[in-house]
Amino acid sequence: MTNNLAEILDQDDAFNPQQEKALQILSEACRLFAERGFEGTSMRDIAAACKISKATLYHYFPDKDALFRPLALGTTKAVYAHVAARIGDEHPPLERLRRFMLGTADFFQRYRWAWIAATTIFWTDPEARRRKQRLEWRDRYEALLRGILQDAMSRGDIRPMDVALAGRLVLSALNWLPRWYDPAGPRSATEIAEEFYEMIVTGFRAS
Repeated sequence: MTNNLAEILDQDDAFNPQQEKALQILSEACRLFAERGFEGTSMRDIAAACKISKATLYHYFPDKDALFRPLALGTTKAVYAHVAARIGDEHPPLERLRRFMLGTADFFQRYRWAWIAATTIFWTDPEARRRKQRLEWRDRYEALLRGILQDAMSRGDIRPMDVALAGRLVLSALNWLPRWYDPAGPRSATEIAEEFYEMIVTGFRAS
């Protein structure tokens, strides 16, 4: 998980994860935040998971906020970059919609703990500037989807509908994956997203 986490943290310009120990600490904190929530995880818990003293932990991170900040912003930026790189402007809208959904599911599958932790603590940051930054990157990600849906309507590939509402339907299906998805289950997250795509585009009604 450490290498995967480094890829996410690279998205945060204010954090430079050069030290292996710092990455190990962030990796364990990420898992604990995902399992117990931000408020339910103490610095003592993180130190114990890393098998280090609290003094060593405080040497790298003065408080939980210093752990949470790069994780939350980095994940929000990383999911946008991951999905945007996979859409491809050369593809027709419905294929871009499919790629958007599979790209999102692939990101979740690769960075599951970071996704769960970041979404769990998304709204808890007391600093307005940092919260605003994360919202801006989330809005860019959602704008990708709405643009695809608008293009599909303009081409007549899907019927006219409320783009914002349709976007929320797609995102709701994807964003609930962390609540019930089992990595040991019979289908991967991307296979589930593929089925979601078919259900959304073709509907439930028998032909």
